[in-house]
Amino acid sequence: MCVFCKIVNGEIPNNTVHENDDFLAFHDLYPKAPIHVLVIPKKHIENFQSVDPDTMAAMTPFIQETAKILGVDETGYRLVTNNGKDGGQEIFHLHFHLLGGGKLRWDHSHEDPHKAL
Repeated sequence: MCVFCKIVNGEIPNNTVHENDDFLAFHDLYPKAPIHVLVIPKKHIENFQSVDPDTMAAMTPFIQETAKILGVDETGYRLVTNNGKDGGQEIFHLHFHLLGGGKLRWDHSHEDPHKAL
């Protein structure tokens, strides 16, 4: 069982921001921004490529509500999902990183700094 499934089952504590029957939003243990929340479906779905359109349709308003609860719905936030090993996914349970709480920097570390623009 993956770590997010253990969180959903109550085996691992979390700092919940928002929850309903199908989704859970909680603070990331290793934040990369002043606000860094993970949003997951409670049902195990490996990654974005595996998610069905109905789940995404239901997840969208949940993420929007979470942004409103966090107070970043009007100021702005970044929503990121890493898909698969090469995409940087570390936990193979679909999750979105909701980042906000200030002007966010864009990391271009994957780019060659010597390449002409």
